[in-house]
Order: sequence, then structure tokens, then C-alpha cells
Amino acid sequence: VKSYYRTYNLPITISRCSNNYGPYQHFEKLIPSMIYKAINNDELPIYGNGCNIRDWLHVYDHCTAIDLIIHEGKIGEIYNIGGNNEKSNIDIVKIIIKELGKSEKLIKYVNDRPGHDLRYAIDSTKIKTTLNWKPVYSFENGIIDTIRWYTKIL
Repeated sequence: VKSYYRTYNLPITISRCSNNYGPYQHFEKLIPSMIYKAINNDELPIYGNGCNIRDWLHVYDHCTAIDLIIHEGKIGEIYNIGGNNEKSNIDIVKIIIKELGKSEKLIKYVNDRPGHDLRYAIDSTKIKTTLNWKPVYSFENGIIDTIRWYTKIL
């Protein structure tokens, strides 16, 4: 995209974000998958020791950032969007278990995927300082809202 911008002078911006969570996410993803399995008392498979870390961004905050970039971002610029909510996979699963009143005995550690990244992180300083964006959702509130949303639809 950046090359087309330079070649044809197209009015583009690029956004990159950390892991999203929230309502309507596909059940193949970690959070909805673990909620669904925990509700059904199925095993909760965790790769390796569960210490893989991801930064989590509520989908609402992602959408507000994209809207801001479209309307106020500088043409040709790249903006990273992060939630500043780095959590390990095991911590995420334990939050889900606790909120649903389930047992940690549901956790099953499985072999990690070869080459699986241990940490995904993103520096969102630029969007915060140049466009004055910040997430509305704290992870603590957003994850509880998300768990409750999925329990209502399941």
C-alpha cells in the first residue's frame, strides 16, 4: 500500500493493531473459544506453559481509532493501535474461569505450535500523541463485558 501511495499519490493511511477482543468475534479465537469451552465444561487447551503474551485491544477502541485515523490521520502515515493490556494466555483463561465460576482443572496444557511467538507487542505512542487517541475500555472491564455478552448468546 505504501508503494502505491508513493507511485500514484493515493490518499492512504495504514493502521496496525494488537489482538482484538469483544463481542461478535469468531469462535476460533482465544477468548470466545475459551468462554464457549468453559461454559460447556470442556477442556481448555493452552499452548506450552501458557506464558505467551499478547496485547489486547477491545474492538470498540479499535473502531474508534480507525475512524479517527480516517478523519484526522495524516495521509501516507502508519498508525499502530494498542490497548496497553499485555496479558499471558494463561492469565486470560484464568480470568474467564473465575468469571464463569469454573474450575482450573479444565485447563489442559498442550504442545505449543512450532515457531509460535512468545510475545506480541505494539507501540501506540504515535496515535496517542499525534491524534490524542486512547482506549476507552480497561481490560478488566472489557473482558467482563465480553464474557457476559458471550454467555447471553450461548
